[in-house]
Amino acid sequence: MGRYRVGVETGSSVFAGSNNQVQLWLVGEHGEEALELRLRPSRGKVNEIWGDASSLGTQEYNWFCNRITVQGPGDNGVEATFPCYRWVLGEGIVCLPEGTGEGAGFFKTYREEELKREGSSTAEKGQPLQLRSLELHPPIKDLFPPLFNSEFHEDKRIDFECSLAKGLKDLAIKDTLNILSSWKSLEDFNQIFWPGQSRLAEKVRDSWKDDAFFGYQFLNGGSLSTTTLPPSLLYHQQEGSLFEADFSLLDGIQGNVILCCQQYLAAPLVMLKLEPDGKLLPMAIQIQEPSLSSPTPPVFLPSDPPMAWLLAKAWVRSSDFQLHQLQYHLLRGHLMAEAISVATMRCLPTLHPIFKILIPHLRYTMEINIRAWTGTGGGGHVTVLQKAGKSLTYRSLCPPNDLADRRLLGVPSCHYAHDALRLWDIIKRYVEGIVHLYYAGDEAVENDPEIQAWCKEITEVGLHGAQDRGFPTSFHSKDDLCFFVAMCIFTCTGQHSSVHQGQLDWYAWVPNAPCTMRMPPPSGKDVTLEMVMATVPNVHQASLQMSLTWQLGRTQPDMVPLGQHKEEYFSGSEPWAVLNRFREDLAILDKEITERNAKLELPYEYLQPSRVENSVTI
Repeated sequence: MGRYRVGVETGSSVFAGSNNQVQLWLVGEHGEEALELRLRPSRGKVNEIWGDASSLGTQEYNWFCNRITVQGPGDNGVEATFPCYRWVLGEGIVCLPEGTGEGAGFFKTYREEELKREGSSTAEKGQPLQLRSLELHPPIKDLFPPLFNSEFHEDKRIDFECSLAKGLKDLAIKDTLNILSSWKSLEDFNQIFWPGQSRLAEKVRDSWKDDAFFGYQFLNGGSLSTTTLPPSLLYHQQEGSLFEADFSLLDGIQGNVILCCQQYLAAPLVMLKLEPDGKLLPMAIQIQEPSLSSPTPPVFLPSDPPMAWLLAKAWVRSSDFQLHQLQYHLLRGHLMAEAISVATMRCLPTLHPIFKILIPHLRYTMEINIRAWTGTGGGGHVTVLQKAGKSLTYRSLCPPNDLADRRLLGVPSCHYAHDALRLWDIIKRYVEGIVHLYYAGDEAVENDPEIQAWCKEITEVGLHGAQDRGFPTSFHSKDDLCFFVAMCIFTCTGQHSSVHQGQLDWYAWVPNAPCTMRMPPPSGKDVTLEMVMATVPNVHQASLQMSLTWQLGRTQPDMVPLGQHKEEYFSGSEPWAVLNRFREDLAILDKEITERNAKLELPYEYLQPSRVENSVTI
């Protein structure tokens, strides 16, 4: 028997350490040896012990273990890494396979037991593994055993709850100061505007009435983007110049009643023209769809009286606010990431290379979704999500396909399209590098029951049977697998970032994106300032929008940029070479975007890798 050096690394977050004792064992092909010494893991420390050890034993209170390293006997002993990055509780024993995946056959029974445990823990709850868009989730501890880093670490929880409390306090102060006042002019919104929070928000305040600025938000709206073009569905009508923004998803949706006052929604249709200089200008706005039971709605034009044209644009921006938050942010961002996360936990063992490449991009997703749902009520938003879910296609989640379908490739002023394609290519090249290390050929993919089950779980269960919308139920080649995994990572990183980040920039000036409308759409073009002020949000609603915008749009102190995660799920030089190349490619793109933005009046930063978060965390 040789002498082994064992390093036990504990996480650095609050309460990651434990005063309880931890027992370690070394488990090998020919048996196992228990380490006589016990240790009490310290937060942010690496405890070194000598003996025969590898796997984790039991304890009474939680302990967050990053990883364990074991160096073999002798001065030249090979060091093996056992990634953990999860909470370890006092019930049972947690087995950690070695990180390279070598000896996977030896862990076959462990993999089967792990998947059986994960599957039963979610199936017992009935519906939570599905992309419901409808029901409240049960507590996260009831969904999964504490094997994964799904719950907020204490640092994240404290920051999240303290910032929310601050936002509510500021809201109360604003309401108190303005509760007796009413808006008389659009400039009155300056009473609740927070200067210094965002330079772009101040630009929005000063430019929001301009038609070119209105069109820019469709072409490069950052937080208002869809999978291809922020913020709405834009289609070519004539080669290279004419577009429409269609909000028909909102048709027939009843507005909520807030404090006994009916609120209103509309489903506008907007025609826009792309000028040779790259500006996208609105040409016509029809706020309501025609109906046999009502007079033909007016079509508003830039040549109309200024207040009529301004109110028509405000209705469009309000409708866009609704679809951005529900369809593009919640459904295509958070809930799609949830479907991927649940399927990954249920179908892929921690030893699987696809689990290893995905898990850093699923950090905190379940926890933030649960917190979002607990603050969500009923109403028309449920119907919108149901309708939007039926239009969620595989192609629309993959930038090369989606941009081509919308004929937005090659539009110089569409910075989203350029950045999304570049980021997609970098992510896909990273995925291909990892997949080619672990799959010898297409046959190896076809014969992998775990990856096939994962694909089927997402399409048939998570997405409620999305085969008719182009989602695969199986993989037949390495290319199929790489494309799908790239879609998963892009959805959880770049796409969510593009619709999330700019909320403070574009929503802080409330008239630019009214969260609600208090009067029905105008039936004619005789619009006065008093009609505009009676329609846009009142003092309380505007203050609430401003406070929530700050909470969602502020920089997160524990933000992890894309590809910069510290967790070492892969062991060995080859996967690390692929990851390092990924990081180098991201750095090159980051520099390109910085140089481009320096030349732009309105910089587009939402897909800049240093600003893209590695997972859906807020």
